[in-house]
Amino acid sequence: MTSLSTQVPRTRIKICGLTREQDVDAAVEAGVDAIGFNLYPNSLRCISIQRAADLARRLPPFVTPVVLYVNETASNIIANYSVLAGSLAQFHGDETPLQCLEATFGGTRPYLRAARIPLGDGAKDFDLVKYALDYSNAQAILLDAQVDGYGGGGKAFNWSLLPANVNAHLVLGGGLNAANVGDGILQVRPRCKTLAVDVCSGVELDGPDGQPVKGIKDPEKIKRFVAAVRAADRQFE
Repeated sequence: MTSLSTQVPRTRIKICGLTREQDVDAAVEAGVDAIGFNLYPNSLRCISIQRAADLARRLPPFVTPVVLYVNETASNIIANYSVLAGSLAQFHGDETPLQCLEATFGGTRPYLRAARIPLGDGAKDFDLVKYALDYSNAQAILLDAQVDGYGGGGKAFNWSLLPANVNAHLVLGGGLNAANVGDGILQVRPRCKTLAVDVCSGVELDGPDGQPVKGIKDPEKIKRFVAAVRAADRQFE
């Protein structure tokens, strides 16, 4: 394979939906780059901004706290910056470009904008190039599957139907786990400026019914996920 090591940095990793101290510690120990806290009231992973700030105090330097919002008011988001300084906002609802700017001090604070990609063949009809242009002030566009609610559904969209060339930094999410993240990286990284990955349900503890326990992470799954990302990175060396 042609070496891209001088052109493409390593894949950054974000784990989202954390609610417990031990899960934050496990993610940091595994070497992740960002920790996500969900403030969407309708989510089973929702925590308060104060709880997020308490958990973020466990983070070492250069691990970024990310706060997920869904259609939150700009005034509340701005107020939250004073509680959790240094956080990065992730807009996961129906926020317009203007609303994203209003909530980030005119875009002077970095933010992520989630794009909800339809499942199945519908992915080919989503104009990601235009979406990235519309939200060109975003630090990155986060790709998630369009499911009922807003994210965290554990569903993966068809990566092969994404445009061949997107002039943006992308974060691949939606149904990732240790078994499929490598394929996702290999398919999506060549299509964008840089690629990061975002995992939530794919590193959660299995409940008695075999389904992920929302908000409760599994440290062994976190380790396996990070190892799979690093193995995919080596394919580009």
